Amino acid sequence: MKIIYTRRISQIFFFTLFVLFCIVTTVGDKLWQLRGWPVNWFLQLDPLAAIGTILTTHTLYWPLLWALVTVVLTIIFGRFFCGWVCPFGSIHHFTGFLANRTKKTSEKIQLNKYRKAQCIKYFVLIAFLFMAAFPSLAATLQTGLLDPIPLVSRSFNLVLLPIFDNSTSFTSVMKRFYEGAWLVFAIFLAAILLNLFIPRFYCRFICPLGALFGIIDRFAVWRIGKKAYQCINCKLCERYCEGGCEPAGNMRISECVLCFNCLDICKDDLIAYQTVPSLAGEITNPDISRRGFVLSLAGGFLAVPAMRLSNKLGSNWHHSVIRPPGSLAEPEFLKRCIKCGQCMRICPSNVIQPAGIEGGLENLWTPVLNNRIGSSGCQLNCAACGHICPTSAIRPITLDEKHGTGSFAAAGPIRLGTAFLDRNRCLPWSMGKPCIVCEENCPVSPKAIYVHEHFDTVRDGVLTIKKATDTMLETVEAAMVSGKFATGDYYCAIQGWERRKITANTENSIEISSSEKFVEIPAEGTKIEIQVRLQRPFVDIEKCIGCGICEHECPVSGIKAIRVWPEGETRSVDRKLLV
Repeated sequence: MKIIYTRRISQIFFFTLFVLFCIVTTVGDKLWQLRGWPVNWFLQLDPLAAIGTILTTHTLYWPLLWALVTVVLTIIFGRFFCGWVCPFGSIHHFTGFLANRTKKTSEKIQLNKYRKAQCIKYFVLIAFLFMAAFPSLAATLQTGLLDPIPLVSRSFNLVLLPIFDNSTSFTSVMKRFYEGAWLVFAIFLAAILLNLFIPRFYCRFICPLGALFGIIDRFAVWRIGKKAYQCINCKLCERYCEGGCEPAGNMRISECVLCFNCLDICKDDLIAYQTVPSLAGEITNPDISRRGFVLSLAGGFLAVPAMRLSNKLGSNWHHSVIRPPGSLAEPEFLKRCIKCGQCMRICPSNVIQPAGIEGGLENLWTPVLNNRIGSSGCQLNCAACGHICPTSAIRPITLDEKHGTGSFAAAGPIRLGTAFLDRNRCLPWSMGKPCIVCEENCPVSPKAIYVHEHFDTVRDGVLTIKKATDTMLETVEAAMVSGKFATGDYYCAIQGWERRKITANTENSIEISSSEKFVEIPAEGTKIEIQVRLQRPFVDIEKCIGCGICEHECPVSGIKAIRVWPEGETRSVDRKLLV
């Protein structure tokens, strides 16, 4: 079997495996749902994620040790990951093949030539790594913005699979929605469409992981090269070169993605995969100028303090940045989160959403809770997000820790924030309408939301009795709407008498419950008041855990009458509400 066929089989296998892992990152007990599948394996094989977290935290989360396997194999075999394993690279490879398959040989050679701009990816890598290693507590991990594995994971988790789910309900019993998914899709689509102009555009010019492999590749034991001098310079080897590494001349080792197209197409059998240098010469170092290196360092040096000028990690924190349970304190969280979307995919209630830039540029695509989307707020008996996070930005917690029970009783439950009541929008407070939805749905015990009973006279609710019996009052005014006051929330109040619950009404009559009938019939001309029984909610901030279920269930559309903000969250000492 030709080696390019083996490479294609490998690409198909690993791409299929990647898609399978994205699909099974769904809570459930079916075979195609989460059943111990190593769904983070591709992210754990990513050495850029591992190096980034080492630089930001000075520690290595042990599952990321898988990245060492990738590094060792790259030192032995070269950039195999880009050409044989990477699912994003396989998409680019296939798209470029479809776009250019009918072009002439001369046109393909021109398309696949090396370009000076391919050094841009190295500058991107240097800037990202310097941001991660910023010499202060202000270090931030932003590699996930352009790292191909988090990028393609985010695109599948937040866009492609939800589109499929919403039309088939195959992997999710409910429709999945993600705020700002259009931007994720736009970047993914743009990266794919750029292959119509230059094959593997993203891999050649942008990919920071490819740049990292290019630096490691200069030490590779095995590499592509010429084994003889008799080359006629036909340049057919550059016809399908996926990396633009110029195999016809001085081989650019750092750009070779081991597609083996040159080895397969050479008519004179002059190209080999070997352990000795190419006889036509090699360029082992990436094409990085001193000026470009200095500028990328300066960019990384200035980027972090520039992003922090808004003080989003200090007193100017944004109220919408509510992290999932188990999240580290914000500075530490930003040192670990690679924006992969795994926690958003696995969340059974769809409450975990990709953040925008309202909390600062660093916040983009990190997980936040949006209690208006999905089926509910953060479920009381769920801790899936912490167990799926590949870098422990959301640490794994037990239900005992989340609830504050067992050995965690002294610490109390994990608080995501605090619910605040907007009395200007609350139905019982501002509109005289009965509603106890937030109190009914509060999941903690004893409830963090409680009510105080209050009776209000409805507008135009003062009427005059014309005729009365022990269970019926006929009024002079015909001012009522038939059946409006028969919901069980309305009462008839007569001065000096107890309130009676209204069971039915017409335009000019009221019926009261037979169990509350009048012993003494009210006299003609007596004034009565139609009153509504309101149960006005209050929030006990000592018991509220900020789960957001009350906000999700609030019947007020638009801006909810009760909303959760991060004040009081367990992970931030400076946001406590109580001393």
